[in-house]
Amino acid sequence: MASSYTGLGVELMVTGENAGTWGTKTNTNLNIIEQISGGYIEQAVNGTGATTLTVTDGGTGAALATRIIKLTGTITGNITVNIPLDVENFYFIENGTSGAYTVEFEYITGSGSSVTWSATDKGTKIINAKGNNAVNPDIVEIVVGGLPGGSTTQVQFNSSGAFAGDANFTWVASDGLNIGTSKELRLQDDSGGQYIGQKAANSTTSYTLTWPATTGSADQILTTNGSGVLSFVDNSGGTDWQAIKTTTYTAVAGEGIFANTSGGAWTLTLPASPTIGDEVSVVDYAGTFDTYNLTVGRNSKNIQGAAADLTVATERAAFTLVFSDNTQGWLLKNK
Repeated sequence: MASSYTGLGVELMVTGENAGTWGTKTNTNLNIIEQISGGYIEQAVNGTGATTLTVTDGGTGAALATRIIKLTGTITGNITVNIPLDVENFYFIENGTSGAYTVEFEYITGSGSSVTWSATDKGTKIINAKGNNAVNPDIVEIVVGGLPGGSTTQVQFNSSGAFAGDANFTWVASDGLNIGTSKELRLQDDSGGQYIGQKAANSTTSYTLTWPATTGSADQILTTNGSGVLSFVDNSGGTDWQAIKTTTYTAVAGEGIFANTSGGAWTLTLPASPTIGDEVSVVDYAGTFDTYNLTVGRNSKNIQGAAADLTVATERAAFTLVFSDNTQGWLLKNK
C-alpha cells in the first residue's frame, strides 16, 4: 500500500513500507513540520492575473507549508493568489509587492470568503484558511482585538467590549479631530462629577480660533485680530474704582473716584497726557458737593471746549468725563 500525504505535504507511511528509507523520510517530514510551525519564505507572484500556490508532497520548500509568507514582485494590475481546497492552516502574510493594485488571497475554486489587501495596503495580515467547506471554503482575516467599528475616518471607542464608531466623532487628516452636530467637548473635574463643556454655535460660516502662544499677564483679557488669532492684552474696559478720596488727588485714565468733600472743598486733577477714549468717573460720596464744591482741574486740557476748570456743586452728582481731542478736550459722557 502506497504512502498518502496531508494537505500540507507531510508523508503518512503505511506499515511495512519504505524499509531502509524511514530515517530520510522522517527527517523530511520533521523539516516540513518545522516550516509549518515557524518558517519564512518569499514568494514571487505574477504581475497580473492569478498565482496558484502549491504543496510539494513529501518535500520541503513549498510556500503553503511555511508559516510566514512574503509576497514579492511588481504587479501591474489587481491580482489573486490561489491555494488548493485541501489546505487548512493559518499564515502571517506580508504584501511585499510593488505597484498600486489589490492583492486577493482565496481558495482556487468555490464562492467562500477571501481576504484582500487594498491598492495602498502593503502591510501584514494574519490569515485563517478554514477550508471547512469543499464547495464554499472560507479564508478570513484574524484581527487581534476585533474588527474596527463604524465607517471610514470615525474614531474608535469601546462599546460594550467591542469597537464602535460615531459619525459625529471623526479624524480627518487634512483638518484634524471633528465633533459634529454641536456635540460638546467636556473637561471633567477631579471627581468626574462636574465638567466644563465647549461646543459650536449654529454658525453661518466656519472659522478657527488660534490660542495665544503664552499665558499672558495678570488681569489681561483675550482679543482677536479679526481672523481668529487670539492674544492677551491689557484690560482697557470698565472702571478701576479707587478707595474714597478726601483731599487733592490726580486721577489716572480709567479710574473711578468716590470724592468725599464733607471735610472741605478740594480739587480732583485730570490726567496730564490723555488719549482719545480715556475716561474718569466721579461720584459725590457723601452728598456734600453743594456745600463743599469739588473742583475738577483740567491739567492743561480743555473741559467741554473751554480752557477752565469744572466746578461741581450739585448734591449726589455722578458723571464721567471722556477725552476727545485737544480742541474739545474732556466731554461729559453722562451727568
